Amino acid sequence: MSEQTVTVNRRARHEYAIEETFEAGIALTGTEIKSLRAGRANLADAYARVEKGEAWLVGAHIAPYEAGNRYNHEPKRTRKLLLHRRQIDQLLGRAAAKGLTVIPLRIYITERGVAKVELGLARGKKQYDRRREIAERDARRQLERDLAEAHRRR
Repeated sequence: MSEQTVTVNRRARHEYAIEETFEAGIALTGTEIKSLRAGRANLADAYARVEKGEAWLVGAHIAPYEAGNRYNHEPKRTRKLLLHRRQIDQLLGRAAAKGLTVIPLRIYITERGVAKVELGLARGKKQYDRRREIAERDARRQLERDLAEAHRRR
């Protein structure tokens, strides 16, 4: 069994230039991990922040567990990220010094059954950067199509 990706923040790579990635654990309740294993999570507007020396995941949506009872969790609650003190200081220092933000890139479950979040130290892209990226991707696709067509003609 390999690691299972639960959800990916697809908007993150489109709207931000990722400079570095970190791995962090997430403090979850019983129904949250069950919901994650069922693949019911969304990172669309989520971000991470450091407050009072602790890292927090804000805005991540983990759907309530369907078989849960009155002890079910709040879907958009703020969740604690499990990082070493040195990692938190490093993250906070780089984010503050360079004007970067910390965003979750994906949530996955390891082989040992532990939920982890991959965090990215990111710089926001400007509109013209996004347009250029889309144009380059389209040009690359067209080139591949032309090569495939030329290869079929032989």
